[in-house]
Amino acid sequence: MKEALERFRSSFPDTEVNEYNPRRLYLRIRRDQLTSAAKLLHRDYGMRLSICTAIDTREGFEVLYHFFDDREGIYYTLKVLAPKDDCWLESQAAWFPACDWIEREMQELFGIEFRGHPNMKPLLTSDTDWEPERYPLRRDAEDRGGAHER
Repeated sequence: MKEALERFRSSFPDTEVNEYNPRRLYLRIRRDQLTSAAKLLHRDYGMRLSICTAIDTREGFEVLYHFFDDREGIYYTLKVLAPKDDCWLESQAAWFPACDWIEREMQELFGIEFRGHPNMKPLLTSDTDWEPERYPLRRDAEDRGGAHER
């Protein structure tokens, strides 16, 4: 783990590293580093993307890309912040097909724009039962009115 982390930090020296436990590392990177960091973990280190998740924090929307190193049994999680007043990230769907649906879900549920996504049509909500610009997993969802009542 230390060797892989040192190699990662040599490419991204300003990375903030948090070791949750000996098998899980969180690597906070800038959003302009997302694609190159994800490619490094996948292509150069042979890790697989397990899942992507998002959370609404006071600082903005934190998107986590969870990579697993099968040889070492360690998760490396890239943490990227999308500020609420400039809410976008570069899409990873071109490199990781699994990101296609995940990014669509995050767009619908949080309102995060994924620039360069090949098909950002709604996945979970429909025009008939959910208003646009209503994002149910945002902290302010109840203030915004949520879903239509039927």
